[in-house]
Amino acid sequence: MPLSMHLIKIKMISKLSQAFLLMLSAYCFSQNYWQQSVDYKMIVDMNVDNFTYIGEQQLIYTNNSPDVLNKVFYHLYFNAFKPGSEMAARIKNGSDKNTRFDIDIDTIDYKQQGYLKVYDLMQNEKNVKSKLSGTILEVTLKEPLKPGNSTTLSLKFEGKVPGLIRRAGKNSPEGVALSMAQWYPKMAEYDYDGWNAEPYLGREFHGVWGNFDVQITLNKKYVLAASGYLQNANEIGHGYSEKRGKPKKKKLSWHFYAPNVHDFTWSADPKYIHDTFVGPNNVDIHFFYIDNPEYNYKWKKLQSKTAELMEFYNEAIGEYPYEQYTVAQGGDGGMEYAMMTLITGERSYESLVGVTAHELAHSWFQHVLATNEMKHEWMDEGFTTYISTLAVNKILNKKVEFPFVSSYGNYFFLVQSGKEQPQQTNANRYNYNMAYEISAYSKGAVFLAQLGYIIGEEKLKKTLKEYFKEFKFKHPVPNDFRRVAERVSGIQLKWYLTDWTQTTNSIDYAIKSIEEKKQKTIITLKRIGSMPMPLDVLVRFKDDSSSMYYIPIPLMRGEKENPYPFDWVVLEDWAWAYPEYQIIINKNKKDIKEVLIDPSFYMADVNRENNYLNN
Repeated sequence: MPLSMHLIKIKMISKLSQAFLLMLSAYCFSQNYWQQSVDYKMIVDMNVDNFTYIGEQQLIYTNNSPDVLNKVFYHLYFNAFKPGSEMAARIKNGSDKNTRFDIDIDTIDYKQQGYLKVYDLMQNEKNVKSKLSGTILEVTLKEPLKPGNSTTLSLKFEGKVPGLIRRAGKNSPEGVALSMAQWYPKMAEYDYDGWNAEPYLGREFHGVWGNFDVQITLNKKYVLAASGYLQNANEIGHGYSEKRGKPKKKKLSWHFYAPNVHDFTWSADPKYIHDTFVGPNNVDIHFFYIDNPEYNYKWKKLQSKTAELMEFYNEAIGEYPYEQYTVAQGGDGGMEYAMMTLITGERSYESLVGVTAHELAHSWFQHVLATNEMKHEWMDEGFTTYISTLAVNKILNKKVEFPFVSSYGNYFFLVQSGKEQPQQTNANRYNYNMAYEISAYSKGAVFLAQLGYIIGEEKLKKTLKEYFKEFKFKHPVPNDFRRVAERVSGIQLKWYLTDWTQTTNSIDYAIKSIEEKKQKTIITLKRIGSMPMPLDVLVRFKDDSSSMYYIPIPLMRGEKENPYPFDWVVLEDWAWAYPEYQIIINKNKKDIKEVLIDPSFYMADVNRENNYLNN
């Protein structure tokens, strides 16, 4: 596409996204929901000799809340990467080792430290006062911001890129020069709960929806990957265009525009290979990776698989809403960002596909369905783990009958450890890093998989699509998802959300006995755990026939449809207060071969040894 047409296209996207936000705001007000909006313009100059950078930022912040704002807050994430920081203290004083950190931040020398400084901060061209507290900058507005109004905030900033300790940094172990995540002064989110000005302790994020117009200038030898659409492909002559220029300047300025996102990230290296692959709906998928003969062929193979993964998510959740996605080598492990991800690239092919599957899925569960990851991290990490597990199983043709065995196993380990905390715990407040990781990823995935057990797989599939349709480009909370699932299934689910996410109650049902009375068989079941669940009880008879006895709970106020190829017998509800329940079968005990609670294994019963009885 000619550059002129590309620029026209981007301007149209910008106008459409602005119109969309206005429409969304109006809709949200009518539903007693609102969300803030911010548009960034940034000009950045990176010095690759010492990895420091300077920049200017101007943003327009719109207050869609019903409150008058006298202050705003910025995140200055790079201030965490130096001795004495709150993140350094948390890593050192945690109850267990945070395996995502391989270094004691208190011991790093100045060359490896990072910082982000702000100066000349103004509101509508008037100086404002600010107070720095670690990674949070508190700003007292000169002019209070009334509901429905916008204000312009401008500042200059200076940053120093830390060593690659966590997500962002310089000179990764795989040789990527710059992984620039959480690198700029970022406006904190203000929502129904107030300001989300949490210090950065290595967990994840919550951001304001808006548009980013960013110009990055650095050494011309570097190839740059970023969120958004490149505006000057012909000018910089790197990879994005067939017309390659021959710049004589020592530096090049890369200009990107990212519409309707809540973050902006970039990476750069002079050794980057840049490939493109056309994905579903003509989405351009970009790949940036270090030229390494040992791994290059894996990155080539990854490209078609990424397109297949995107198509899987399009069908399972909803269509990817942007026209571009980037997979770039950099960072540590894998981390999702707006319209791109940073992943480590020196992996086996299967691992490369797996990490890409997970991070790409975050484009739906976090970068379109933007939950607050400090409060509800399980909604993005858990949902992502669930859907990417299914995607990898299909795309790599694994044909695993029960693909969530790892998620369930991790959850059972957490319960048995005695270190579990409620899933609604603030991400910074977990006593054990292990508990946070399992609660967010594995227990979050089990939440969805087990929901399929409760309402039925088809209803779960429809719920995910309806959830995306209703809450894309918003900040959904757990109750939003619950209400969608209830509308789709006709089953009440408050009990499930409450017990699973707000307590550490566990599920444990047992077969207590099988007895015969008056030529009838009485199967007595016992609830041992504190969490209620409906039960699927399979009874196999010695004539090789089988029946599934379904026991709803009154809290559901409804029933799921039969998902099994067996005779389906719906019994009376089992109220939670009664510790035991009896199934009465009009057959002699000698006719029964065996009884099994939950043959699907999707109910997360913490002790399955008492779920089976051989007669």
